[in-house]
Amino acid sequence: MKYGFINLTRPILKRRNTNFVTTIVRKRASTGVCSLKDDDFDRITKGKIELYWKDKVNQNLYNEDDTTRDKFYILSMFPYPSGKLHMGHVRVYTISDAVARFYRMKGKNVIHPMGWDAFGLPAENAANEHQIDPKEWTAINIATMREQLNALNYSFDWDREITTCDPKYYRWTQELFLRLFEKGLIYQKEEYVNWDPVDKTVLAEEQVDVNNKSWRSGAKVERKLLKQWFIRTTAFAKSLLDGLNDPTLKEWRDIIKIQKNWIGDCNGVSFEFELVSNITQLPKTINLWTDKPAFVRFAKFVVISPSSVLNQQEYSDDVNAQIRKMKATVINPFTKQELPVFISKELVFPTSRDNYLGIPSASIEDFKFAESVGIQFQRHNIRSHEELQNELNEVLSTAKKWNIGGYPVSCRLKDWLISRQRYWGTPIPIIHCENCGIQPVPRNQLPVMLPKIDPNVALKGHSTLLNAKEWLQTVCPNCGNHAIREADTMDTFVDSCWYFLRYIDPKNQEEMFSMEKAKKILPVDLYIGGKEHAMLHLYYARFINHFLYEEGLVPTREPFKQLLVQGMVMGRTYQISNTGQYIKESDVIKDKVNNQYEEKNTGRPVTVTWEKMSKSKHNGIDPLELLEHHGIDTTRLLILADVAPTSHRNWSTDTIPGITNWQHRIWRTLKEFISMREHLSLEELQTAPTNPKYVKDDEYMFDSRNYFLKMVTFNITESQQLSVAISRMQGLTNSLRKVCSDCKLKSREYERALATQIIMLAPLAPHLASELWAAFCSIPHHLISREEVQLDKDVLEQRWPEIDMNYNMTMTVHVNNRSFGTSKG
Repeated sequence: MKYGFINLTRPILKRRNTNFVTTIVRKRASTGVCSLKDDDFDRITKGKIELYWKDKVNQNLYNEDDTTRDKFYILSMFPYPSGKLHMGHVRVYTISDAVARFYRMKGKNVIHPMGWDAFGLPAENAANEHQIDPKEWTAINIATMREQLNALNYSFDWDREITTCDPKYYRWTQELFLRLFEKGLIYQKEEYVNWDPVDKTVLAEEQVDVNNKSWRSGAKVERKLLKQWFIRTTAFAKSLLDGLNDPTLKEWRDIIKIQKNWIGDCNGVSFEFELVSNITQLPKTINLWTDKPAFVRFAKFVVISPSSVLNQQEYSDDVNAQIRKMKATVINPFTKQELPVFISKELVFPTSRDNYLGIPSASIEDFKFAESVGIQFQRHNIRSHEELQNELNEVLSTAKKWNIGGYPVSCRLKDWLISRQRYWGTPIPIIHCENCGIQPVPRNQLPVMLPKIDPNVALKGHSTLLNAKEWLQTVCPNCGNHAIREADTMDTFVDSCWYFLRYIDPKNQEEMFSMEKAKKILPVDLYIGGKEHAMLHLYYARFINHFLYEEGLVPTREPFKQLLVQGMVMGRTYQISNTGQYIKESDVIKDKVNNQYEEKNTGRPVTVTWEKMSKSKHNGIDPLELLEHHGIDTTRLLILADVAPTSHRNWSTDTIPGITNWQHRIWRTLKEFISMREHLSLEELQTAPTNPKYVKDDEYMFDSRNYFLKMVTFNITESQQLSVAISRMQGLTNSLRKVCSDCKLKSREYERALATQIIMLAPLAPHLASELWAAFCSIPHHLISREEVQLDKDVLEQRWPEIDMNYNMTMTVHVNNRSFGTSKG
């Protein structure tokens, strides 16, 4: 069986007890501001409602001392502080806020933090451009964006706010570096690396696209030989691959495929070999991968791809050339034997590798190559499986002991290059001493603070820690002699690979986080963010968590239980067809005869497409303008409606009338209910209904409440289709408006359905729902049971409604698109 699912359709009704349950309200929830009597639901009314409820809807945040509720950790990917929210921000944080409010109403103790991914090139480049210090630039942007997020009134726990460029945070990033360093998982070596000629810094393999261009600047990447710092992520490759089969992972969908493809099958082993040569363009070591690690002692030669060591002209001349032997030797660490190095294209290199370890006694292709270049070797005796396994275990154990590899890994996966030759990043806590070599900064000297850089130097557009001459000078912590600080900073992915751990204990100045709190709060129950981070960020974050799990610091190997990967918000773009120039929508007209677009002034044909919103493409929408015109709750509903969170959204104003009309329908529905009920006495409420439609409508309300409640709950917790949840809520609104007046007046089921409508709306539109609930609770007598609702509390303090136990549904079971029967009951 590949998969199965259950199709829940409309119910087979079962008659239930319809005796009236009367509650006389002695204490009421907040009274609201509009009372729904004289006000239309226009922009002015929305503004009054949101102003009144703004400070009242965010009061049930995480309580560390609460032991009565289960925790639920909801994490949305923290933003880079650019200074301005865009629609992508609004989408991800509206989703996380709605889900956080839902789980609070489900009785969970919800942690919902926020912070800032504040280091990196964009801030540094922008600060240089505006002739301001990056620290000051970043602080201004954070203040602006925090204000914008608060304008949308998200229920973040701001007491947990973190900022990666704050020394109180990056002191622990440096601590993480030292932990990895002490375990042999961080090392420095000379290597050919990807160099961005525009941003003047090194890029990891993961930060170069398929066209060999920088993910950040778009520049064509160059190859450069530099001494760099690496994290040995390959040591956890098998663990990270196996972890993707963890049964606790929920809704990872195609992210598992993306991660597995990135890690690859761990069907080989890589080793670090010493490279001896008088050729200055070659590094001192070479990383070689083989799928025959048990035979590594029998390696006889190394082949390097021409493109990796020759310039373009030499490479062109070498295309048809014979095998070329280099003036270089590779030392086999297990035998100390010198292996000759050849430049050739005759062998098939492993995927993503530009070198090859030749083992003639274990491969017919290697045997033929060795013969062609005159390499002599002895054939080894055929050995048993047990002998091979013992040989393999010894080789791997020795390699790990010597810190030269020895871990199961795919040929395509390499270690994480974290050195960056820019100023605005976490300083690497290493000291270089001529006598003692590489020395870690003592922990009592952390954090290694970023120095102030001469603005005249910084404003030239390329500032590094090499410019901080005084700061570089220090003493060796081992011998006390003069030494030099490491001048590279860390890749910003190092800051963000562990931020979810700092949120659980952000004010702790004694350790990265409390193990006791980690056991209580971790793992993250729901992680929400863009699919563009499904490969790099998730891979690095998973690596760090796997490492800390082995260290006994976190309770689970996998850091994130459930993922909600939201699609991008796309804007309509207009380009001059023959040039590709982007122009504004206001400069375009549509030829109704030919149904084509053209530029107003020139008549040139215009191509219309949907692309990720961008200022340069003139297709962005300012979310604050939406907020100004429609208010908080309508903006929230607009961003959530119509399209599932996991899908890309082509932004259109066509959604607005549907959402505003629905809000008006709910408003009118409750307004009519109050006008009918508010002056009735208890005796009048209890008199028997006279309309012959009452019984049927009463059953219809029972049906509608349970059906739509079931669907909305499923769409929030399981399918993660908030847009469908909104459609279901709209269906309940339609049901409420269909029944007869007697049902609205005297039916307990109508009242329960109306209460459920308002409660289900609360996580998505908290201000409007709070006002509606206050009006609902203003009627002195209710038929609804206090076991279901607490009329003396506001709507966000209500428990999420439950489905009636005597409600029957039709269950159809499908497996692999085949129906296997229907069950009723």
